[in-house]
Formats: sequence, structure tokens, C-alpha cells
Amino acid sequence: IITTQKILEGVDSVQEGFPMRKWSIEVHLLDQQGQISSDNIFDKVTYHLHPTFVNPTRVIKKPPFKIEEQGWGEFELFVVLTLLDKSGDRKIPHDLNFQSEYYEVDHKIKIPLSKSANLRRILVGDSSLGSGASGEDSGKRKAASAAISSPASDSTKTKKAKLNNGAATTSIKGNIDLEKLAENITKLGEDDLLGIVQMVTDNRTAEMNIENKIEEGEFTMDLYTLPDQLLKSMWDYVKKRIN
Repeated sequence: IITTQKILEGVDSVQEGFPMRKWSIEVHLLDQQGQISSDNIFDKVTYHLHPTFVNPTRVIKKPPFKIEEQGWGEFELFVVLTLLDKSGDRKIPHDLNFQSEYYEVDHKIKIPLSKSANLRRILVGDSSLGSGASGEDSGKRKAASAAISSPASDSTKTKKAKLNNGAATTSIKGNIDLEKLAENITKLGEDDLLGIVQMVTDNRTAEMNIENKIEEGEFTMDLYTLPDQLLKSMWDYVKKRIN
């Protein structure tokens, strides 16, 4: 996410001591070398601006999904990235500030390649972007994820958890062994699994890769994207119950 801003000379300020500025935000995909790629994996980008703006929800459908505005104040907004072929949304917080005239903030997002041939073609077919064996998070780290499922059509089936591993680098995060945590989650009973789901849901943030398929009765989380304190709480919760 690239942000640029500059003071508008000769324009009277609405708020004394705070000059009017022109600012812009745009979204780009980066390749493996960290350079801007011409590829696009988004159907649209939605900016949720401060409510004082006229029409604070802005939808941009053409790359680089640039929005331009004027104002005098800094604020935090949300940028919602809608993936191609109805493959889901990724909500990212963004801090609009005037400390620098130009700044970039990089984000990693999880892409479900199984849902879209276009995404597979762009991300897997393009060697400059590359996606590793799993096609997620560029294969630069171990993708430790726990999927907790309970088929809605069969209430007698207990919930199940499974671990999916991508390209191995490390499974330790915040002193928590993610592989061990995922393995231990599989040992929990249905009621205790619901406790894990509730714990994660209650502490959810935009950075966490979580998918809740209500109709299929499946709750999937990428453990590596969970904050350290939440992982510690989950570890203590699971350890207490399996012991």
C-alpha cells in the first residue's frame, strides 16, 4: 500500500494550525524480489474513510486502485481487498499520516488458489511471483494451520482438527511450537474445540487468516498469523485439557 501526501499551497485550512493536504493511496502486488508487479489479483478495492468525508465508502475497480482526497487530519482507515472470482475479502487497517510525503506498507495475505483458475494462473503460472508448493505466503515460512470441522448435516460427528504444512522453515512462533499446538488440538473433545473457536473469534484481528464456513461447519485458522499472546492462551488452554 503506497501513500503520498503534500501540503496544498494557497488553500485555506479548515482547522487552524493544520494545513490542507492532498493525499492518495494505491494498492500494488509485489513479486518475489519485492518489486511492483503488473499482475492483478483483485476484483476491487474498497476504502472505508473517516466518516466526516462525503461518501466515506469508496470502491475502486481499476488497478492500481488509487484514491485521491484532500483533508487536514490524520486517521486510520480500513482497506478491503476483494479477490478475483469471488474468492473472498481481506480487510487491512491502514494508517494515513503526514510524517512523510511518501511511504509504503507491505502486507502478506493468504490466497485460496483452489477457488479460482485465474488466481492459480497468475500466482502459480508466473514464476516472478512464485507461490511455493502450497501457493500461499510465497513458501517463505511454514504454513501451520488448523482446520476444525463439524459437518452441519451430522450432529453426531465430533469436530476434527488437522495440520497442513507447507515449505518448512520453522514452526516456532512466540515460543510456541505451532506443529505441537495443532497436533494437540486434534486431541480435544467437541466442547473443548468450541472453546478454541470462541477464543480465536473473540480475539480476531485483520491480520489473522481465519475462515469460518458456517454451512460446511468448518473453521480454519492459520496459526502463524495469530498474535503471540493468543497462541500462548491457546497453548495453556489445550495443555490443561489434554493433560
